[in-house]
Amino acid sequence: MCGILGANFLSNNFKEALENLNNRGPDYNSSLKIKDKEFGHTRLAIIDLDNEANQPMVFDDILIVFNGEIYNYQELIQEEALECKTSSDTEVLIRLYQKYEEEFLNKINGMFSFCLYDMKKEKYFCARDRYGKKPFFYYHKDNKFIFSSSINSIIKLLGSTPKLNKVALSQYVQYFVPIAPNTFYQDINSLEAATYFTLQNNDLKKKRYYKINTYKAVKDENEALEKIEETLIKSIKARLVSDVEVGSLLSGGVDSSLVSALYSKITNKQINTFSVGYSEYKNYCELDYADITAKHINSNHTRLEIGKDDFINYFEDTLTALEQPHADSAAVPLNILTNKIHQTGIKTVLSGEGSDELFLGYDNYAKFLGYYDFAKTLDNGQNEFLNSIIGALQNNTKESEYLRRVVKKQNIYNSFGEIYSDIQKRKLFKKVPTFKTENPKKDPVDWMSYIDLKIWLGEALLSKVDRISMRNSLEVRTPFLDYRLVNLAFSIDSKLKVGDTNKYLLKKIALKYIPEQIVNRTKKGFNSPFNEWIHQEYKDSILQTILEVNKETNLFNEEYLKHIYTLSSQKKFKQHLWTIFIFSKWFKKIYL
Repeated sequence: MCGILGANFLSNNFKEALENLNNRGPDYNSSLKIKDKEFGHTRLAIIDLDNEANQPMVFDDILIVFNGEIYNYQELIQEEALECKTSSDTEVLIRLYQKYEEEFLNKINGMFSFCLYDMKKEKYFCARDRYGKKPFFYYHKDNKFIFSSSINSIIKLLGSTPKLNKVALSQYVQYFVPIAPNTFYQDINSLEAATYFTLQNNDLKKKRYYKINTYKAVKDENEALEKIEETLIKSIKARLVSDVEVGSLLSGGVDSSLVSALYSKITNKQINTFSVGYSEYKNYCELDYADITAKHINSNHTRLEIGKDDFINYFEDTLTALEQPHADSAAVPLNILTNKIHQTGIKTVLSGEGSDELFLGYDNYAKFLGYYDFAKTLDNGQNEFLNSIIGALQNNTKESEYLRRVVKKQNIYNSFGEIYSDIQKRKLFKKVPTFKTENPKKDPVDWMSYIDLKIWLGEALLSKVDRISMRNSLEVRTPFLDYRLVNLAFSIDSKLKVGDTNKYLLKKIALKYIPEQIVNRTKKGFNSPFNEWIHQEYKDSILQTILEVNKETNLFNEEYLKHIYTLSSQKKFKQHLWTIFIFSKWFKKIYL
């Protein structure tokens, strides 16, 4: 895990821009100039700890700066008969490029973002992994090209701060985050997941190299269970490839408990597990459940209990680590936890992200399938009648909004992380910045899994995990997001996946490895008493900050901002307020 940086011009700010990435790679940093171009890399050493694996790496006039891990690099050396001079996964990428040019990305299993520079062809080749685990930001305008793992490093090389991207703001208030290629800064782009581009003679050509196939090849439950279990075990084994100790995050839910239990069984050793919870507002706390699993698998378990003061003390640091507005309040406790893990000397951990999206873990999925089923029962007359009265319904509830979408024949499900609906956005913004959305797939189960894999997981959760863990020089590996397991999940018949409970198939497997009370408990999700704590700490200064920024931007309707603030103080619309508060704090810091 590392930080990468490069530009097609020389800058006196390059060293400082590279130092900004030191937390992503504290073990080694270096830069290299090739004529009028410069490349930089900061390294967190996980595989091949020797200096031979340091970057920028150059072989045969091909340079690479690479962030991530290639889990099958040793197999690729054998299968592709690659002649490598180091024991590093980085060199494998150069050798594959020599053999296939850009056409090798579907051969690699890992999380990655990289820039490869072919000196003879004077060509950049930049790519990002299938699901967006590792960040890749870039600026390409007026013959100037900059790329980095960090937005702030790009701004440092630009020498000035770009203007606000209002489309990114519109996406953020709806989905927690901007959606690639948007960032909050005009002209600074995020490379989309499963995409690469080449840049030669100032001509940037972008191509998607991987798409999810939803053909249903698996229709038998026993076959599905066998294949899921086998593939998950393979995935965990692949993510244990490391020259340093690997720990495991343990929330107390099914996903992280199953991953930790399988890790323990595979290695037949006492593993290190870590969980975080709260000393107050115990309804948010899952530490007792994590303890049950830790005892069951006999792990060396660290439980971290935090309170309001801890949350507030890490609040500003968390916003700094995220670089741009991100509306997931769970970033703060994750920052505290990963800092604690870093202090133990552990550099990499396993985590359970991806399971909910692939195996229908969210309770919301069953509810939305009900709306889809209801839509099928309506004939034209019934739909017209509902259409005539829908405007009279209260439209400040989620349920009335979903019913409105059914009647108006709009897309019913947008994302698990949907905050402001279209109607609420029209109340919030004086003029709503618009953007195109994707056409839904015909099968609602496929659609909900796919769009959540893309937006809620790919844009929101994974960016939070990367920025926060790398703030603390910790690599997080996600076994459920092995492409073999993702492809398998989408090949399983939808009715089989739905079953008679959330995460139906995975729970059947989990019962073999973890206690029944963990498998069948009510899902909570990684949440925190953020609303209670910010109101206690900041009181009316929350609204003052929001209104101060709005006077400068003139983006939002002031009365609606006050309305949201009042509702949140009554423990309603909590996420709505947090989203605007985080944006306002960021805007004030950057632009005022």
